[in-house]
Amino acid sequence: MAGDVEGTFRDVYGQAVATLTRVFGDISLAEDAVQDAFVVATDRWPATGIPPNPAGWIVTTARNRAIDTLRRSKRGRELVEEAVPAIDPGDAGAQSEDSTVRDDQLRLMFTCCHPALRAEHQVALTLRLLGGLSTSEVARAFLISESAMEKRLVRAKYKIKAANIPYRVPADAELPARLRPVLSVIYLIYNLGADDRSRGPLRKEAIRLGRALVEMMPDEPEVAGLLALMILNDARMPARLVDDVVVLLRDQDRTAWDTDKIKEGQAIVRACIRRNRPGPFQLQAAIQAVHCDARSFELTDWPQIVTLYDQLFAVTPTPVVALNRAIAIGEIDGPRKALERLDDVADQLANYHLMHAARAEMFRRLGEIDAARNAYETAAELALTDRDRRFLTEKSRELSQPGYRPDR
Repeated sequence: MAGDVEGTFRDVYGQAVATLTRVFGDISLAEDAVQDAFVVATDRWPATGIPPNPAGWIVTTARNRAIDTLRRSKRGRELVEEAVPAIDPGDAGAQSEDSTVRDDQLRLMFTCCHPALRAEHQVALTLRLLGGLSTSEVARAFLISESAMEKRLVRAKYKIKAANIPYRVPADAELPARLRPVLSVIYLIYNLGADDRSRGPLRKEAIRLGRALVEMMPDEPEVAGLLALMILNDARMPARLVDDVVVLLRDQDRTAWDTDKIKEGQAIVRACIRRNRPGPFQLQAAIQAVHCDARSFELTDWPQIVTLYDQLFAVTPTPVVALNRAIAIGEIDGPRKALERLDDVADQLANYHLMHAARAEMFRRLGEIDAARNAYETAAELALTDRDRRFLTEKSRELSQPGYRPDR
């Protein structure tokens, strides 16, 4: 039962904090009140059972706790008079499906991801306030101590208050510029989980946030594109690591891919295409959809992937996009052409291990073993994780074996 209580609380945590933030205008007060409500729920629910509308129960209980806190000060009593009419406890039980609650969550998401906040603060606040992760869980995601994360969260909430960051959804004119940071934060959360299996629950949380955002903003194709991108990436996760060893796309066991997720992600991509409003996340999702559609690496539709990378580079002209496009070109025109393209971004990506790994692979395919080995060694030195470092070091060692011959 304890696990059920904790799981239910996590599901409704973001709703409750968002609603209480709207009512009282104070994130810290809302968060503390919801935490108090969880303590009460942990004590009562095992005996009474989880109520039919746990979100309403938590909000009502947290609201009463917040009012008790505010009544201890004169200014607090004034706020109580202003805030009490803002929420009707009789309606709280139905709030999980109410548009007002969805708007509350959306407002809180844009507040957490305001550009005035540092990126790490945006991610931490989103995980804590909307994801319902504990401070210790967020700290583990960032590989820092709980006390350090607590200070980071306090600073972020203070910044929101001191800078008078508005608790609202941006106006239509602001939305395109403000939506991108929100999507980027959710994708960063996903990648934190994708890069380290010990942080795997973050992938699930990012996808949950993505689904919630699609529900809240169904007319924004980039939101759907992000969800499709995460789902399609997640479909291949079971084959990406075997015994904690990286497996390249070429060598992955495609029977281990999650076909249900692939179908779902590809359906979302097709819906995005019909809207004809392509954006960076939609195009990245489309690229992943093409990869997931291939029954083998050799049957991949590389010309289609290059075309999509051309479109992606037109809207997001970054060196990393150019790097990935060069790799795709290498599958069509050969490794020499790929190296020429990689040379165009080599200086910009001099400290990026994947650029050196890509060059190493092209040199290997050309039979230029010394150049390949040197590039792999450089990539290993720059790798950010022990797993990637081990993988790249092993690749370099393979090239040093007597009689080594490239397979292609």
